[in-house]
Amino acid sequence: MASLHVYSVLVVLLLTCGAVMATKENDQIIKENNCETKMGLPCVLEAFTSIFKTGSISNKCCGELVVLGKVCRSALVKRTLENPLFKDLRPVTIIAKSIQTWNNCLALIDSPSPSA
Repeated sequence: MASLHVYSVLVVLLLTCGAVMATKENDQIIKENNCETKMGLPCVLEAFTSIFKTGSISNKCCGELVVLGKVCRSALVKRTLENPLFKDLRPVTIIAKSIQTWNNCLALIDSPSPSA
């Protein structure tokens, strides 16, 4: 039930219109990799805010983003940018923020935890 809810939210957030070839490629990547079911809703919203708006992403959500994977993250971001609702955003800026968020999360996940 929860994954259906997450899927519904992702569809609303990432729904695209038009038959652009890149959209079809991104949709295929997303479908083949089950990208829309790999993150919980709170982390989807945190990652979205971090990439498309201004905000931070928690350690927990960084972990979920890393599990989501680079291929899924990239395809979801590109598909979102193709959505007319986001036409006023600068793709170069969003892609840079997406890469920065990804790299920050990788560094966080790869860094050793402080001992208790």
